[in-house]
Amino acid sequence: MDRILRAISADGFVKIAAVSSRDMTEEARQIHRTLPVVTAAMGRTMAAVSIMSNAMKFEGASLTARINGGGPVGTILVTGDEKGNVRAYVQNPHVDLPLKPDGHLNVGGAVGTNGMLTVMRDMGSGEPYNGSVELVSGEIAEDFTKYFFVSDQVPSACGLGVLVDTDQSVKAAGGYVVQLMPGAPADIADKLERNIRRVGPVTGALTSGSLEDLIYGVLEGFEPEILEEDPVCYKCYCSREKINDAIAGIDRSELRTMLEEDKRIEVRCRYCGKVYTFTDKDFEL
Repeated sequence: MDRILRAISADGFVKIAAVSSRDMTEEARQIHRTLPVVTAAMGRTMAAVSIMSNAMKFEGASLTARINGGGPVGTILVTGDEKGNVRAYVQNPHVDLPLKPDGHLNVGGAVGTNGMLTVMRDMGSGEPYNGSVELVSGEIAEDFTKYFFVSDQVPSACGLGVLVDTDQSVKAAGGYVVQLMPGAPADIADKLERNIRRVGPVTGALTSGSLEDLIYGVLEGFEPEILEEDPVCYKCYCSREKINDAIAGIDRSELRTMLEEDKRIEVRCRYCGKVYTFTDKDFEL
């Protein structure tokens, strides 16, 4: 089961949120039939959005991250609700690139660096808040780290990872965001950097231990206290009613022409792949 844990250091100067997201990433892979490098890019984004949206807590709130760095993968779009459940869309799911010299997936090459990471926070009432930063590397974690610092003005470190198995399924996925609270002593950042280097890649920590182990590793020496735990999953909010309302907004003459030519209208949800079929009996024409 995928889940999010939130914790804080004993002195109150460091907070961390970590997610294990293997199941939701695998579901997204199966829906979109992504190849490994796209699975990694999409899954890293999903982990970050799950953590960020889960922090909103207002009923009906949502957070959407859009990444487009000019690379062959095109646009990655991930939306999360206030519980941390996410849904994802990727423009070009079948991108395949050679591995990097170190044997890792070339996520940065697939995403590109000539573009933006845009985050939209919608609290459910009023105008949504939008923040954007230029991409740093296209590797996703570094790009979200920059976003937290530039847009949210919070010193942060973000670790994200997806481990793809030999059959292209997702073996492990997850991430963490660790942030310094106001008034934190200057030496805390150095201690965290040493811990993060020692912990290593997120997927390595999750395959050899638990989500709690990941938190205790990043916050070693800080006596972290787990504050809350929330289950998360891949969740799409599409419905026949919502699609019907969207189609009903089409000009009546255009809608009539479409139905006369094809006898029906089929709409596929870009997040979950479900197909909805409508005929002239569904509309007053």
